[in-house]
Amino acid sequence: MLAPYLALDLTDEKGFLCGKLLADLGAEVIKIEKPGGDPSRQIGPFYQNIPHPEKSLYWFAFNTGKKGITLNIEKDAGRKIFLRLVEKADFVIESFSPGYMEQQHLGFSALSRINPRIIMTSISPFGQDGPYKNFKGPDLVVWGLGGMLYICGDSDRAPVRISFPQSYMHAGAAAAAGTLIAHYYRETVGEGQHVDVSAQQCVEWTTAEIIQIWEMNRLKVGRTGQLRVRPTTGAKLREIWPCKDGFIAFRVMGGKAGAGFMKTLVEWMDSKGMGDDYLRKRNWEELDLGKVTQEEYDLGEKPIGQFFLAHTKAELCEEAARRRIQLLPVNTNEDILKDLHLSVRKFWRELEHPELGTTITYPGPFAKFSQASCGPWHRAPLIGEHNEEIYQKRLGLSKEELISLKKNGVI
Repeated sequence: MLAPYLALDLTDEKGFLCGKLLADLGAEVIKIEKPGGDPSRQIGPFYQNIPHPEKSLYWFAFNTGKKGITLNIEKDAGRKIFLRLVEKADFVIESFSPGYMEQQHLGFSALSRINPRIIMTSISPFGQDGPYKNFKGPDLVVWGLGGMLYICGDSDRAPVRISFPQSYMHAGAAAAAGTLIAHYYRETVGEGQHVDVSAQQCVEWTTAEIIQIWEMNRLKVGRTGQLRVRPTTGAKLREIWPCKDGFIAFRVMGGKAGAGFMKTLVEWMDSKGMGDDYLRKRNWEELDLGKVTQEEYDLGEKPIGQFFLAHTKAELCEEAARRRIQLLPVNTNEDILKDLHLSVRKFWRELEHPELGTTITYPGPFAKFSQASCGPWHRAPLIGEHNEEIYQKRLGLSKEELISLKKNGVI
């Protein structure tokens, strides 16, 4: 869908996902790295556990579909080349510290004088203005200041962060959305604009429901881990349950929402000789979890927990689906790769890595479109892989000029 458009990607790991999404949608995305390669190529894990700038799985994951060139925009010759690319580009994506692009005379005002239709998207920890604009913002900092860190973990311990960096995944996705909104505006009125994305604000949006709970009821949502704490009684209700080979998610419910499947669960337990008198006699239609005490809840949790422990994830989920019980697996990466539904929808993509002599399985398109295809199309670029294509074939530089530029640290 974006096949006619060109994006210049100057981002580091804070903005990789934005360019990847544009590439998935068909835009030509040119990833611009410093000579010698982007430092993020050193982020592990690595293919076959061999640390190497051309074997970073992190780099592989978030740069699929892009072309790659090397260019030092801090040198005069590099800036001139970049501006020549901007003349024909539609998007510029960057994740430098606020003010850096202006220091290089490559800020939005400078780029828009050359190309009035250019859309420049800047991704930073806290945005281009405000008292925090110059603060550093690694994932832990942004996750904390965005409010999400406070509710992650168990109530009797300090907050914990999600193991894989999350904040800039939210920022990258929001940046892609903002870029396309600006693109729609440009197609309507003919003008580009500057899109300023704050990772903190993107994380803040993930806490919208928590903020609403505070505004409406003055209740502070805290850490509950695998439990769900009822604010009215303080009762802790389990949501993640161990089973024979992993974990499943299940919530005891009553009233119209839960009475039906709770009765069915009790019947299922009885059929396996693991029934319980308390559960059989329980009036599920009248169960109000807002009033249930911890002692009352625990009477039901114990036999249900023992039943789950006696079965595998697959056994529980297949039978629960057949009986229409609201129960689901907590999938591992291996489970996801084997997921029948994803396989039927042809989600996974096999991308060739000729330099490694193999293909690697990648997550496929984030959406299916009736009138177009969606990537990823090919593996992430090697260092300077498309220098010749872009500099010689597109900009018309000679081979001698490229040798000189390389010798002087420009490419």
